[in-house]
Amino acid sequence: EIAPLIYTPTVGIVCQQFGVDFRRSRGMYFSLMDRGMFSEMCYNWPTDDVRVIVVTDGSRILGLGDLGVHGMGISIGKLALYCAAGGIAPSQVLPIVLDAGTNNTELRESNDYVGTPVPRLEDGPYFDMLDEFVQAIFQRWPNVVLQFEDFETKRANPLLEKYRYKYRVFNDDIQGTGCVTLAGVMSAARNAGISITDMRFVCVGAGSAGLGVCAQLIDGMIRAGLSREEAMSRFVVCTSKGAIGIADGTFGDPNHARGLNNERKQWLNPNISDGADLLTVMKQFKPNCLLGLAAQGGIFTEDVIRAMVQHAPSDKLVIMPMSNPTSRAECTPAQAYEWTNGKAVVATGSPFGPVTFNGTTLTPSQCNNLYIFPGLGLAASIASIRHITDAMLYRAAVACVDSMTPSEIQEGRTFPAIRRIRDVSANVACAVIEEGLKEDLVDLNFISTQKDFRDIFPTATLDKSAVDHDALHAFVLSSMWQPEYHPIVDPDPYFF
Repeated sequence: EIAPLIYTPTVGIVCQQFGVDFRRSRGMYFSLMDRGMFSEMCYNWPTDDVRVIVVTDGSRILGLGDLGVHGMGISIGKLALYCAAGGIAPSQVLPIVLDAGTNNTELRESNDYVGTPVPRLEDGPYFDMLDEFVQAIFQRWPNVVLQFEDFETKRANPLLEKYRYKYRVFNDDIQGTGCVTLAGVMSAARNAGISITDMRFVCVGAGSAGLGVCAQLIDGMIRAGLSREEAMSRFVVCTSKGAIGIADGTFGDPNHARGLNNERKQWLNPNISDGADLLTVMKQFKPNCLLGLAAQGGIFTEDVIRAMVQHAPSDKLVIMPMSNPTSRAECTPAQAYEWTNGKAVVATGSPFGPVTFNGTTLTPSQCNNLYIFPGLGLAASIASIRHITDAMLYRAAVACVDSMTPSEIQEGRTFPAIRRIRDVSANVACAVIEEGLKEDLVDLNFISTQKDFRDIFPTATLDKSAVDHDALHAFVLSSMWQPEYHPIVDPDPYFF
């Protein structure tokens, strides 16, 4: 009941109305006007023990576009979830927005805009600003986890590639969304009685989230036994111009005419014509999993879904309209169930209620990054994991799926009940720490100073190959902040 009020869909409205409703500053604002002073500014923050930072530049807030510094609502909301779901203490989190300008003309001309009303920095000056910021953050807080959030694709991918193996950073839109979608697909495949290696995917949306999801799914399919070449052949990615395919002139080759960057070029499927519309892709490619990450509300039309039913290689279909907020969902669960005659396993990005279809109550799960990022951040912060690897993300996805109870599986859910989110976060954290130990990426000097650490290892030699899993779970639980507040006065009625 509370999670949708803290984050999607409410946070989208908050960001849209941020300037109008602004009352007081929270977190930190690093402006292009402050260049050269970022390091000194970090010391204005009064807390030395900062464990998790969420930073955005506001260039792509959910499906709402460029909201400039009004994207601060995203950083605040995300960290509230870290506290509630991941057990990070409120005093140990820091929301940040980078004010690099905005290309939203309406905002720049508004008297309510709280940021710098100039066009966005681009290219070299922008990345120089980010470089100063990242170095300043890790100089001030060497053990912090820095999460990039809602950066535009052309910035998000280069930033992740530049910093992911130098610092403790990750991008939730690329890695978190990909990881939780992999978990959802593995769970949905189990519910449908098929293997992930038997699935064919159409992904509508070729931004950072869409391609990040596809990359994580490829990793999962390879780990399940497919070659990379075979796994890649199971995907068609669609942009706003249609499918990324072979330039044969059938549909005018719009993606090639516009130019394919390196990120998109690798997703070219030679068995589909470039620019093919979604209905044509359904008929020709015959997918049994449809992913929506385009933020185009209603793009999964009845014709598209019914064509998927008609041509798919299996009776059970997986439909995942992942875009936020609710108004940008590619279809609703009710539509997916109706148009597939109840054959679909449905998971959504925004929250939807149960649907009654032909006398049966069907419960769509929310494919929410909340199942992944709190546990990932918790693990990285308490174990001082040097950087987040693809193997850790895969282990996190498996841990999320393994957290489901038999009754949840029986209900047709693809994710655990949200009321058990702290248990899920603890399981994800354990899996990530185990993988970190395996890859020799855990800072033992840092972690050994923490309570209950040595109980993880059965021997006194800190043998990383011999981990006591129960002790590790106990260590993670003991490291999680609990929202328990001590009374100011003695509640004993006889005190007075």
